[in-house]
Amino acid sequence: MNGIRRFWLRITDGMALGQLWSQFHADARTSYRLYSQEIDSRRMPGVGRVRHLFRMAKLFMWAIVDKLSPARRVLLLIALILFFPSMHLTGFAGSGIFWGCILLFVVLVLEIADRVVMKRDLQIAKEIQAWLLPPSPPQVPGLEIAFATRPANTVAGDYYDVFPRPATHSSGGTYLIAIADVAGKSIPAAMLMATYQASLKTLSGISSSLLDLVGRMNNYACSNSQNGRRFTTTFIAEYDPATRDLVYINAGHNPPILRRQTGAVERLSAGGIPLGIQENAPYESGRTTLQSGDWLAIFTDGVTEAENIQQEEYGEARFMVLLYANQKETPQVLLNTILNDINHFVGNTPQHDDITLMLLRAV
Repeated sequence: MNGIRRFWLRITDGMALGQLWSQFHADARTSYRLYSQEIDSRRMPGVGRVRHLFRMAKLFMWAIVDKLSPARRVLLLIALILFFPSMHLTGFAGSGIFWGCILLFVVLVLEIADRVVMKRDLQIAKEIQAWLLPPSPPQVPGLEIAFATRPANTVAGDYYDVFPRPATHSSGGTYLIAIADVAGKSIPAAMLMATYQASLKTLSGISSSLLDLVGRMNNYACSNSQNGRRFTTTFIAEYDPATRDLVYINAGHNPPILRRQTGAVERLSAGGIPLGIQENAPYESGRTTLQSGDWLAIFTDGVTEAENIQQEEYGEARFMVLLYANQKETPQVLLNTILNDINHFVGNTPQHDDITLMLLRAV
């Protein structure tokens, strides 16, 4: 019995049956979305329900087969030919069923080998991406800060950072606050996120206004955006602790929520179009002053557009309720509260977009 228990623990990695079912459910939904994204599920005029179901099964089967390499498709075809006509035979070892199962197992082993190699490469990419993001918020006079990100896949296209601006830090001390969302997900978005980080760090070292900084970043992004298809929405602000002034530019990003200590709400929307769409695009800057007790919430659309199993979005209204109800908490506590609430709302529904949230409180 101990041997069986050890075997089962190794197979399940110590997970309970409920956890295994939740994982299977999430994996099945993710796989279905992968295979069905190129299938037109609309029923043709005059086509009956049964015929439509057979058509959908055929399209879904081809969607699976098309994901295999040509050599593996041939192995799968041979396995099916050996397997199905042999169903009436009695001897398992000497029948086509046996060899069909062997070929199916070979296809499975080859697919697992690809997955292991890809997983290893993605893990390396994840570690590199983690180096590009700050591990913890810096100490900024007059501000308490908390931030976090949750990629939809192993790597993400979201970026966030708070750091002293080298060009002005020695003469007064301002800080850049940035959050960005590259169009798309996974590896392509992560690579463009890395170029965004590099251009921001490099160009912020040049003594210039925030408008000049964003203009140069946009021109650089246009040279790497595949004619505007890989654009980046971003919110960039420069904070001066001496005056508490916040100068910002919103380049097509979700307008951050500024909740005043009085309860009034402002949206920081001044700016322009996302980076990478139009070279030399015009941008305007906004300005506000943070007073003690004010909250600033900066987020990507993955927060408000998180969906549950009914395809309902989390929404800004629910987000605002938590922002109002927890104004006396620290940013880190409120951050954890919001992320836990998103988890509760979403349940087992696979995450379809990167989630990034930054909270700042003026003290």
